[in-house]
Amino acid sequence: MSKGNSTPLTDELYAYMLGHNPPLDPVQRMLVDVTHTKFPTFAGKQVAEEQGPLLAFLVKLTGARHVVEVGTFTGLSSLSMAQALPSDGTLLTCDVSEEWTAHAREAWEKAGVADRIELRIAPALQTLGALPREPHIDMAFIDADKQNYVGYWEELVPRMRQGGLLVVDNVFLHGGVTDPDATGAAAAIKEFNERVKGDDRVDSVMLPVVDGLTLARRR
Repeated sequence: MSKGNSTPLTDELYAYMLGHNPPLDPVQRMLVDVTHTKFPTFAGKQVAEEQGPLLAFLVKLTGARHVVEVGTFTGLSSLSMAQALPSDGTLLTCDVSEEWTAHAREAWEKAGVADRIELRIAPALQTLGALPREPHIDMAFIDADKQNYVGYWEELVPRMRQGGLLVVDNVFLHGGVTDPDATGAAAAIKEFNERVKGDDRVDSVMLPVVDGLTLARRR
């Protein structure tokens, strides 16, 4: 097995990469700063700085008009995707925390995209299960509690239109997926990764983006 011509991501190279990506706009930057200031213990839940532009790029690449997100936190990912939607596009995002998502709501308003975003405060499996069953979702992003990834997947895949894109974060779980004795969240992600690998409803690829990112296209 060869890893190919992989390049270690040093701090200097990471800064170089960010310098050649679309920069965060003032509202996005404010949201990153607020999250790290107010929730330093949980700031790792926020998508990495390079993931916002990537998600926006994927929205535009797929021509998505209806996006579903599982896991809002303070709203950087939903903000990035909503800004990339057409003016009549919609984004449904699911979370259980009023405290965290209050900062998301504020950022969406400041960025002028609040009218494109619907936030539902409830267990995401409940929210997803209540959606129309027919395929209608253009793009979905999963970045929430790891134990329910399989459940989220099973609710979303049948509702994805043909060619729709699922994006799933943290599929490496900081390397825990390679532990043969993995328990808890790592065991849940291992189960999820095997489910995706064997799912003939989708074409999928796993990439070493931040903590591992899976992209899956509905057949």
